[in-house]
Amino acid sequence: MATRHQKNMKNVKLTIGILCTALVTFQACKKDPAGNSGGGGNTPTTVSTGVGTGPGGSIVAGTDPSVATTQGFFLDNWKAKIFTTPTSQSLSKPSADASTTVVVDLSQITTKVSNYIFGNNSNPFMGQIVDQAPLMSHITALSPNIIRAPGGSLSDVYFFNADGSTTPAPSDAPSTLLDLNGTASAAGYWFGQNTQSWTLSIDNYYKMLQQTNSTGLITVNYGYARYGTSAHPDQVAAHLAADWVRYDKGRTTYWEVGNENYGNWEAGYRIDVSQNKDGQPAIINGTIYGTHFKVFADSMRAAAAEKGYNIKIGIVLTTTNDVANNAGVSNWNHDVLTAEGNSADFFVVHNYYTPYGQNSNPSIILSTPAPATSTMMTWVKTSAQNAGATLKPVVMDEWNIQAVGSSQQVSNIAGLHAVMTLGETLKNQISMASRWDLANGWNGGDDMGMFNIGDEPSVTKWNPRPAFYYMHYFEKYFGDRMVSSSVNGSSDIFSYGSTFSSGQAGVVLVNQGSTAQKVNIQFNNYAIGANYYYYELTGGSDNPPFSHNVIINGNGPASGQTGGPSNFDSIAAIAAPVAGGITVIVPAFGAVYLVADKK
Repeated sequence: MATRHQKNMKNVKLTIGILCTALVTFQACKKDPAGNSGGGGNTPTTVSTGVGTGPGGSIVAGTDPSVATTQGFFLDNWKAKIFTTPTSQSLSKPSADASTTVVVDLSQITTKVSNYIFGNNSNPFMGQIVDQAPLMSHITALSPNIIRAPGGSLSDVYFFNADGSTTPAPSDAPSTLLDLNGTASAAGYWFGQNTQSWTLSIDNYYKMLQQTNSTGLITVNYGYARYGTSAHPDQVAAHLAADWVRYDKGRTTYWEVGNENYGNWEAGYRIDVSQNKDGQPAIINGTIYGTHFKVFADSMRAAAAEKGYNIKIGIVLTTTNDVANNAGVSNWNHDVLTAEGNSADFFVVHNYYTPYGQNSNPSIILSTPAPATSTMMTWVKTSAQNAGATLKPVVMDEWNIQAVGSSQQVSNIAGLHAVMTLGETLKNQISMASRWDLANGWNGGDDMGMFNIGDEPSVTKWNPRPAFYYMHYFEKYFGDRMVSSSVNGSSDIFSYGSTFSSGQAGVVLVNQGSTAQKVNIQFNNYAIGANYYYYELTGGSDNPPFSHNVIINGNGPASGQTGGPSNFDSIAAIAAPVAGGITVIVPAFGAVYLVADKK
């Protein structure tokens, strides 16, 4: 679940008319026992690093599985990945006496890697960022491939075709909106044609995508279908969305209708029935949203068809069973999916993993990605089945942690959590994922932004936070196919195996424990080459256990800065010979990204 007080509805610099009052709770999950796995989850029976690891001394080649229904067309643009051997340095290899073993089996392919799992979220309060060269360079290096707009909850008070002055909000958009308790306050609308320096115009969003080699995902204003005062507010709001499709001119394939509309923090959750003219109830329900979704989808698809554009439209679902959750609408998924009649192209979920508003420790934070991702996918599949609906590709276009009080969100621990989330996203065959968000607001360290928006004390504007480096190395050193990997001997080590189309094999290791772990890595069904290469990422000594720094192969940030070293893309990998075994030390609260040569 998303929580608006840490996101775009309550940035410290901005006044927005909808007050976030939802208290969303999460249950912390325990660690997996020894024998946990990233990837396919099947423990191989043969253990070796040499040639001929299959039955009878042969190598068993992996076969690509059928594309999962939960991925679908998001894998249409899959691209083969070529590994380039990095500049390297030779260091003494640890002795091969580790009590923990990771086995990667290339014959068991879990999935091809979607180009869209590394995504992120923009928002209007970042400013007109296309002239910010450092940020554009960082986003390009991050290679998110997909960036959502115009925001989370701001999407439901956003008019893309107005500027707020010369072209104001439509006359049927009321000047005040109601919160969950029925209290009215200024609507606080946002405008896509506003070119002032403090906001991001829709045209500069498009330019940002172009400059960073990214594609878009646009969230249209659904809230207007609820609080609009025209005779048919759903039709008027759908027409507005269709006009955006026309304005877009085929630049965007992926669209969604509204943001977290089940939540009592969202514009349109409660409306003033005295102003409503089409008989809608005060509080939203799933049937209304599902019925309205069809109106939006019909209008948007008609607009796309006029010019021959191909668009896909997503529908908003909940992450967990919310029957007993007073921040959400009961039976939302069932009622939405029953009413929308399979008109959606994909399902949208959000996941903020950790308990809401809790000063969570590293153990709680790092114990959430594996069980919470799996539980979320089970719930979505069950929801579709119970509603008699067709399962569609699943998009997690907001995710992060919501731990507060100790700078968790800007810490090395958040970086490790990001690695595990990416791995579990692939393992659970989610089609696309976008982290929340590129930049937000410092708020004493309770800042979900990947980059400093300019208010972090004594730190350079747009300086990357630790999650940037962890996600960058994952994108660069994880292959184009996930394969099975398993861990024996430690409940603190998680592994995610991969292969490259150029022939190499690799594994990403995460140590969620507070002591370093020596790990032996063995590859099954792989004609391995002479050397392996790896990078170690871990936190610094500041603000334990939530370091604001990232140390990459011994290189840290410049004095007085947070995040990682400025030369992160030119740091030499550590190289070692395969002969004698593949052994690494995974630092406490750290990660290792390793790729082994092919023969």
